[in-house]
Amino acid sequence: MGKRGEPGSASTRGPARNPARNPARNPVRTPPPQNGESHWTAARRAARWLPAVLIVGGGAFDYFTPPRYTYAPFFCSAPLVAAALLSLRATAATALAAVVAAVTLAVYHRVHDTAESATEVTTVMAVSLLALGLNRIVRHGDQQLASARGIAEAAQRAVLPTPPARIAGLRVAARYVAAQADARIGGDLYAVQDTPHGVRVIVGDVRGKGLGAVEAVAVVIGAFREAAEQEHTLEALAARLEHALRREGARRANLDQSEGFTTAVLAEVPPGANTLRLVNRGHPPPLLLHADGRVAETYPEAPALPLGMGDLGGWPDRAEEWEFPAGTTLLLFTDGVTEARDADGVFYVPQERLRGKQFRSPDALLDTLAADVAHHSGGHTADDMALLAIRRGDGLHHPVAAARGTLSATVTSTLTHASPADLD
Repeated sequence: MGKRGEPGSASTRGPARNPARNPARNPVRTPPPQNGESHWTAARRAARWLPAVLIVGGGAFDYFTPPRYTYAPFFCSAPLVAAALLSLRATAATALAAVVAAVTLAVYHRVHDTAESATEVTTVMAVSLLALGLNRIVRHGDQQLASARGIAEAAQRAVLPTPPARIAGLRVAARYVAAQADARIGGDLYAVQDTPHGVRVIVGDVRGKGLGAVEAVAVVIGAFREAAEQEHTLEALAARLEHALRREGARRANLDQSEGFTTAVLAEVPPGANTLRLVNRGHPPPLLLHADGRVAETYPEAPALPLGMGDLGGWPDRAEEWEFPAGTTLLLFTDGVTEARDADGVFYVPQERLRGKQFRSPDALLDTLAADVAHHSGGHTADDMALLAIRRGDGLHHPVAAARGTLSATVTSTLTHASPADLD
């Protein structure tokens, strides 16, 4: 069921749909930090000066207040704050400064009441020792957290490796934007692979969170890598992925067998053709961004269930074909984009926000999209976002095409300047 000509024409699609909602479900290079994250980093750096401010403030408080007011809360707070924010050496220096300051003030301002002064100094010393112990506990926890983050990042790089910037004459860019600043891995997925049948792509979103979602991502990506090379059609490739999810769901306890599913879009760019084939299994439809700023929506003619829901009913997949001329960019994304809301609850609609804009590269497109979604939602997105952009060049960027063009130009120039004797 080919769709050629103008793919963005709404008259050929039937009734208009709400592009911000996914009917099938309800809810590299790292993009720049969101405003909330950068503000938190700046606040943490400023807080490192707080222990010194407390010690100086305690001394000033003791100097300008009557003798019955004590400096102890200031000097006790300084090493405790340092324990949470600074290193062991800095915490020890802060504790020593607090004790020295307490002894100094006791000698020069509280000599008339030796018992009270001794109590205050003892309190500061006890809290300082406690702060040193707390610092070791906090630093040990930080080391464990850093180790866990490193493992998560390594796992994500293994499961979702960054695709090459150029594949078979296509320019490619990918992003994974976590909903939480500290998150490093989730249930969104993408993969790009050059196969004998053309460049094949998958972008998907696994239902659920945690370890079960990560395992399902590994299953889908692994099955895609193998089947993309072997299957001759996208329909057969989708069937292989469906079978892999059902098989692994029966074997692995962490894969939800009763409610687990994966929304996905499979795409194929055949070699030597300005066309694009898509199979959509309950996923937000990709967009085609043309060089003149037009945005075409690739809604499927017949909706299909997500992968892993074949037990509820099924019908043969049917790949749909679209025009994919030179200079056009295919944009695929997960529902973290379309489910982002602003303060008034308005969904983010990417086709409206991107219409009329031009981008110098797929990387620039994804950077702009990620920043615009963060701005729309105020930096509080509800779900992760996997973004993938693929641009078809003019053909001269492909190594084989470039070599053929150079050879053709050389032969033409030789024939043009050759004499009849040279041609004999």
